[in-house]
Amino acid sequence: MDKPGWPLAWLRAQLGYEPRDPALFRAALTHRSAAGPNNERLEFLGDAVLNLVVANHLYVAFPDASEGDLSRLRARVVSGEPLAEIAASLGLGEALQLGSGELKTGGFRRQSILADALEGVFGALYLDGGLTAAEAVIGRLLEPRIAALPAPHELKDAKTRLQEYLQSRGFALPRYEVERIEGEAHAQTFYVTCEVPAMRLAAQGRGSSRRRAEQGAAERILSDLDSSLDSHSD
Repeated sequence: MDKPGWPLAWLRAQLGYEPRDPALFRAALTHRSAAGPNNERLEFLGDAVLNLVVANHLYVAFPDASEGDLSRLRARVVSGEPLAEIAASLGLGEALQLGSGELKTGGFRRQSILADALEGVFGALYLDGGLTAAEAVIGRLLEPRIAALPAPHELKDAKTRLQEYLQSRGFALPRYEVERIEGEAHAQTFYVTCEVPAMRLAAQGRGSSRRRAEQGAAERILSDLDSSLDSHSD
């Protein structure tokens, strides 16, 4: 059975949108576990619309970013976790139509269901009001997250940033060496040393895996380099 005023009340209150075809939004807010038209096809369309709108925003907001940087920035905005957070903040879970099985297992709180439904709503917005309508809503919902994105170079991990720094100056790549491993097999701690012989720099990192320990050591080297550059500028 439909919820009272569903889905018009939710659309007006949360998106400030008056639909021409409410049936599109009924489908967008219906999970495949429930009877009737569901949001799977609209989710497919909404994903494409979302990526287009966000790509355009990022292209304008970060004029010097490379293609790879733009892709990494976009992933920060359109992946399942941030979309589910936005959906939850809009009370989308309460507006969803779910089958009895999903209702019993708390499907209205499940991240994947929320993210998919929000993409379904974006698809419905596009079909109902065109790209202008979809862009207006998507822009309003995502603008705070786009504005809070870090600088593109900060998205790269420490090992990549250190490697690029050294290569740009003609230095050899850093050397990583596991110094020791402590703890039981299920709870090990790795200690790794990163060395940059050409610059006479070395630092140690530790972590629950070799990769994390290497990242920590590289981050310490980068921090040392930043401190050295700051002292020279003074």
